[in-house]
Amino acid sequence: MKKILIVLLCVFMIGCHSIEVADVETHEIVDGLGRSVQVPVEVNKVGCIYAISGHITALLGEGEKIVSVTSGLKRDVMMMSLLPTLDEATEPKNGGSINIEELLINKPDVIFVAPDIALNEAETAKLDKFNIPYLAIAFNSIEEQQEMVRMIGKVYNKSEEAEAYITYCNEKINSIEALTSDIKERVNVYHSVNEATRTDPKGSIVEEWFDKTGMNLVSTSDELKFISGDYYASLEQILEWNPEVIFVNENGVDNYIMTDSKWQSLDAVHSEKVYMLPVGISRWGHPNSLEIPFAMMFAGKKVYPQLFSKVDIEEEMKYFYKTFFDIEVSDQMIDEILNGDGMRIRKDER
Repeated sequence: MKKILIVLLCVFMIGCHSIEVADVETHEIVDGLGRSVQVPVEVNKVGCIYAISGHITALLGEGEKIVSVTSGLKRDVMMMSLLPTLDEATEPKNGGSINIEELLINKPDVIFVAPDIALNEAETAKLDKFNIPYLAIAFNSIEEQQEMVRMIGKVYNKSEEAEAYITYCNEKINSIEALTSDIKERVNVYHSVNEATRTDPKGSIVEEWFDKTGMNLVSTSDELKFISGDYYASLEQILEWNPEVIFVNENGVDNYIMTDSKWQSLDAVHSEKVYMLPVGISRWGHPNSLEIPFAMMFAGKKVYPQLFSKVDIEEEMKYFYKTFFDIEVSDQMIDEILNGDGMRIRKDER
């Protein structure tokens, strides 16, 4: 009789668990690839397997729900300072593959992934097997990026906060466009993404923000090599483009370009106009940066100082980080962000 009671109790408990799972209330979210996904209305644990989704989650005040991340998210010093709990988050993505066992340690209610994962049947089969909803983050323009902020806002029921960020960004971007709209001769610039020769193609979000800031992004004028999802220029192409200004967003690349003999014939090197873009919550101006208006302000003040003389970037930073991340930035923090050095941990230092 005791054995029978135990068996019946186990069956009852399993049945209750099944009912509980089946009765989870969901709502439909359309992701960046146009997929309709049923996501729990109440989300308590999330996997940010694409860095910008973690930045957006922090922006919306939901950062403590992050239980899994891509390793790059843990390299952002300001982000880690804001959310020390990220240090305990698992890192289930290795290259272009998800380690499902690592992901299941915390089994998030929903995960955010890059398009390469969402379009890979072998990868999505792992997630489908364990009924883990996944939303693809995909965008090639500022407007499309803002749609991703809206999408994640719906996941957390934080649409009002998402719209406040979008409104602020558009106001700043529009004001910068007004400053640069009458420029007749645009300055030619080159942008290095992580590595010196990795750059941005035509039609990218980076081309858009440079264009709105009154500059020509030279890498959009030529064919680039496409390797493992990234675009690269040859050194010969860069020498031929001969940009007047170079912006980089990885610590040390600016010094490499300025000192390596192969780059010395460039006008930007001769005039010492090779600049490290600042690093805040994310790397300003990076294709996946939430701080695009600030990249525009920074680049504008470097390239067109007279046009941007009245732009008070430091006051804007204080307002932005307090309003959207509840961070009081001191003058010292502002200097550290603008300098960029030490604000992002190198891969070989983790």
